[in-house]
Amino acid sequence: MRPSGRKLDQLRSVSIETGVTKHAEGSCLIKMGDTHVLCTATIEDKAPPFLKNTGLGWVTAEYGMLPRATHSRTRREAATGKQGGRTVEIQRLIGRALRAGVDRSALGERQIVIDCDVIQADGGTRCASITGGFVALRLAVNKLLKAGTIISDPILDHVAAVSCGIYAGQPVLDLDYAEDSSAGTDGNFILTGRGRLIEVQMSAEGATFTRPQMNELLDLAEAGIAELVAAQKAAVEG
Repeated sequence: MRPSGRKLDQLRSVSIETGVTKHAEGSCLIKMGDTHVLCTATIEDKAPPFLKNTGLGWVTAEYGMLPRATHSRTRREAATGKQGGRTVEIQRLIGRALRAGVDRSALGERQIVIDCDVIQADGGTRCASITGGFVALRLAVNKLLKAGTIISDPILDHVAAVSCGIYAGQPVLDLDYAEDSSAGTDGNFILTGRGRLIEVQMSAEGATFTRPQMNELLDLAEAGIAELVAAQKAAVEG
């Protein structure tokens, strides 16, 4: 039995509310159970210097957690004068994942910055950030298309992410903190809407895992991603 009472292949409740901030070109508040992340997209009319005169655009991300997103207060990274290694790794992951779903030549020489701010954390914050970040990106691109700033849609496919792991000897979908903190194996799976793999992060957290177990987790992830993509479509079209 999972601590939450969920079935092995059951996602936490998913909610994606769009248009939650006034100024951002795209925004949403994604809730995966008790993990809540505010995602905003900002369009900048120039690409980074390393892309000057290439005709290519760029999608990048920044990630952060509010001090009381967790059980005890975490000091703001701004107060320490530098970002932690975990923060840098996660925001690079979000950027890589979202760029995989974008035709950067169709975007043109401009940059879209995705900000992911964790309001409340209960496991899976990077996955929720990617899933919500795509919705914010989609909404921002829609504005560019509507304004005629770009002609063709640069979004190639949906991008979503979900965690899976071996908990109490069983493969489970969408780990919350209680499971994540004691899982024998932990993995993050990033896929496109068509089921193409973008990135897989898997590690043994105290117990090694087998190839068949890895395949079981991938099967769970594919089913979970399909549900998340459906939620993304409903949020954008609604």
